[in-house]
Amino acid sequence: MSELDMDFLLGAEDDEGRDRRRTRGSGRRGSRRRRRRRNRGGFIAPLLAFIILAGIIGGGGYFGYQWLSGALVPDDFTGQGKGEVIVEIKQGQSASDVAQELERQGVVASARAFTNAISNAGKSDSLQPGQYAMRKGMSAANAVLLLDSGNRMLVRVTIEEGLRLSDTLTQLAKKTGKQEKEFAAAAKKAGALDLPSYARGKLEGYAFPATYDFQPKTTPSEMLGAMVERFSQTADKVGLAEGAKSLGHTPHEIVTIASIIQAEAGRHEDMPKISRVIYNRLNHNPPMRLKMDSTVMYGLNTYGTAATHAQLESKSKYNTYMYDGLPPGPIANPGDDAIEAALKPAKGDWLWFVATDPKSNVTKFASTDAEFQALLDEYRRNGG
Repeated sequence: MSELDMDFLLGAEDDEGRDRRRTRGSGRRGSRRRRRRRNRGGFIAPLLAFIILAGIIGGGGYFGYQWLSGALVPDDFTGQGKGEVIVEIKQGQSASDVAQELERQGVVASARAFTNAISNAGKSDSLQPGQYAMRKGMSAANAVLLLDSGNRMLVRVTIEEGLRLSDTLTQLAKKTGKQEKEFAAAAKKAGALDLPSYARGKLEGYAFPATYDFQPKTTPSEMLGAMVERFSQTADKVGLAEGAKSLGHTPHEIVTIASIIQAEAGRHEDMPKISRVIYNRLNHNPPMRLKMDSTVMYGLNTYGTAATHAQLESKSKYNTYMYDGLPPGPIANPGDDAIEAALKPAKGDWLWFVATDPKSNVTKFASTDAEFQALLDEYRRNGG
């Protein structure tokens, strides 16, 4: 084979190789163009998928937000509500317990609304036991306001100084709407009333006269117990036990003396002097009987300012015209002034006193029998 022939062959081969390379190169460029065209279509599809997914997520987020808002913001009424519902908070109940009861009675729309409202008001721990007048369909915030301890339903009872126990029980029954027999039964159960030991198991003299605020459901026993507690507070304040000892008497005797002072005095300013008369008679030598008409009347279960001759013949131990010393116990429930007068009698040598003018309650005092008779004459002239 000639060199020309070889060159021809090689040239032909090179040309063919170049042709093949061009063909392959052209194929790759075509493939790239086809891929670019395919990639343009492939970009749009994911974009559309992303937009659709974003819409789904966005819609779900909106509805999720709505659901979450409903969960975080509980149902609540608006306004003051209407009608009346009596709600009782019992001892030891938490704000959550009260919230459940309010929802049950239709006062608030949901327990959660109330617990949120009372927490926001900083009053979760301030709920006080008692009964409250509420309304149906109230906003939780207004319900919190009405459950303030100052809005508790109370029965206000004022017991006057110097009432006998029987009259005190009658007044309590009348003012609270409860049965008098319930009070009478409670008065006999000294153990439940926490009476002081020196009271000898008797309530007379220890049901302290004052103004009381009772819950509607307070029992007669609880009311009487509150009155005894008030007596004990007063006794501590005036130093009853110590004062009685310094005077040579028991606390029970001091309360008895105070009850006589309360029954006999027409004015508070006369109490220390009446107290002195009682002590002067008790300490007199020879002994003198007290001769107090108020004790005679108590023993006879009657009322009056001056005992008759027939009444003075009573065999009752409360007849201080017939028996020496003090009567067996108090004849009424004394107040602060009478107890203090019994502990701090005025200075003087009086042995008698007479309410010379029944209309003005003026009381005058005498140290001798002659002075006493003159006061009696004045009393008669004034219609006594």
